[in-house]
This record gives sequence, C-alpha cells and structure tokens, in this order.
Amino acid sequence: MIHYQLHCEAGHEFDGWFKDSAGFEKQVAAGMVACPSCGNVQVSRALMAPSIPRKGREVAPVPVPEPPPATLAAPQAAGGAIPDSVRAALQKLREEVEKNCDYVGADFAEEARRIHQGEAAQRGIYGESSEEEAEALAEDGIAFARIPWVPRNDS
Repeated sequence: MIHYQLHCEAGHEFDGWFKDSAGFEKQVAAGMVACPSCGNVQVSRALMAPSIPRKGREVAPVPVPEPPPATLAAPQAAGGAIPDSVRAALQKLREEVEKNCDYVGADFAEEARRIHQGEAAQRGIYGESSEEEAEALAEDGIAFARIPWVPRNDS
C-alpha cells in the first residue's frame, strides 16, 4: 500500500491509500478519485517529503489502516450534516444515475413493474414511489434500491 497526499483542482487537500502508483494513476484516469470536500475528480498528488532513513537505521513500516466496513449512508447523518466525503460520493452516484438511467418520476413503481414483466424495455430507471408502492414491489420480488438523493455539485 502507498499513501499519497492529494489535492483537487479547487485547492482542497486530502490523503488516500492505493495499492501502488499504477493503481493511483488508473483510478484517477477513470474519475474514481474525488475530492471529499467538493467532489472534483481533477485530482493530483501533492508534494510530499520523502521518508529517508539515516545511515544504518531502517525505516519503520507504515501501519496500513483497516478499511471501514461498507455501510449505506443515510440522507442525514445522526449528528446533523452529512460528512463531506460521503456527500461527494453521493453526488457522484447521483451524477452516474442521471447520466445512465431514465427518469420516470412518480411512475417509478408502475414502470419497474412493467420492466419486470417484460412489457417495457429492460433499462435502468429512477424516480419516486410511496412507501406502499415500494413494499408492493419488494413483496413481488422486483429488485430496486433506495439511495439518498443529495443536491448536485453545481447547485
């Protein structure tokens, strides 16, 4: 594992852990590394002071932290505001959903049912549904997911 100090085009600084430098470059090129403050994917390495041991002394290994367990983020954190890193990830998720799926608005449950039954083209959709509609979809074995919908990066 390699630790990099990073910064985004907007000047925010943060750090990240990567398997190696090639892994970092590949993830940045794919737009997978985003600033936790603003969601900007124009990220590069910041200058870092190298760790050079004195002659005859070994460098102590850098402890690699265990990654946190994966959890779904709630739209509002218990303490109030959503952490910047979570907000940036949710904004990126929203961007991908809007780019790759069809918005069906309040007809979400009806359209999901039509797709499931083969009456409409198989595709990704997003929209709104009531609690009752969501429960009925789940009871009928129709797969869907609820995601927290946060404001866009540009709003």
